Amino acid sequence: MTKVVFMGTPAFSVPILEGLIEQGYDVQAVVTQPDRPVGRKKIITATPVKEAALAHHLLVLQPEKISSSPEMEKIQELKPDIIVTAAFGQFLPEKLLQVPTHGAVNVHASLLPKYRGGAPVHYAIINGETEAGVTIMEMIKKMDAGGIFSQGKVAITKQDDVGTMFEKLSLLGRDLLLETLPNILSGELTPIPQKEEDVTFSPNISREEEAVNWEKTAEEVDNQVRGMRPWPIAYTTYGDIRWKLWATEPLDETTDEKPGTIIHRSKKELWIACGNKSVLAIKELQPAGKAKQDIQAFLNGVGQSVTTGQQVN
Repeated sequence: MTKVVFMGTPAFSVPILEGLIEQGYDVQAVVTQPDRPVGRKKIITATPVKEAALAHHLLVLQPEKISSSPEMEKIQELKPDIIVTAAFGQFLPEKLLQVPTHGAVNVHASLLPKYRGGAPVHYAIINGETEAGVTIMEMIKKMDAGGIFSQGKVAITKQDDVGTMFEKLSLLGRDLLLETLPNILSGELTPIPQKEEDVTFSPNISREEEAVNWEKTAEEVDNQVRGMRPWPIAYTTYGDIRWKLWATEPLDETTDEKPGTIIHRSKKELWIACGNKSVLAIKELQPAGKAKQDIQAFLNGVGQSVTTGQQVN
């Protein structure tokens, strides 16, 4: 039986771990990030992968930093045949990559060499891509730069956001890994080097990137809103109040007003001028200190003072 050490953290990783278990791989240990405080009340919370691992009575290791840690020594003692990672969230030292007999493979949520880095799904949606995918790749010291074993694709619709795409790509990644892994272990599959000239990057979203730039077109702003939902959430400001934008819709309307101007307001609608004369409707938002609400509830409540001609920034 093939001995596996699995490394992952968010919900994206859980179906991949469970797929390995169901296929009869000997998962010797699951490595995930330490428990962290979550939410306004800062409740210490286990990662989704930890919860899944404990449900299957697996050994869980949670290093703050894997390099030179007791957890890394434990992995070395286990002598796994292969390490499988899926959104683990830490770099693996070269010394660890050399431990397993068949090396280490990563389930990466992009069509490499596009979107190396920690936020590939966010950037695919933000940039208006029509498809996303998963790459099964060999792990080397350089981030997401190893050879490609296999890839799979899935369409991005205008209804998709980061949450829905993670669900789709997680299942795609599980199936693709289980299909590919036997050929990796048998040595029948040779990784194909990535074309460096085609490399693009997707670093973690910065706080500055969450702010909406209304000079962009309505479609581009909508892509940003969907590409940051359900986290970290795009925002704009109205006066000194921050609005988190949960849902928007580009309209078949045009305007000569300055981008960021509120051009239409009724009991049920709020339209904002965007770049290239385009118009965006805000459908759902969350004012600072308030709950998320649809636009009608907002305009009939705390948003009663919002009027046309005013600016959002």
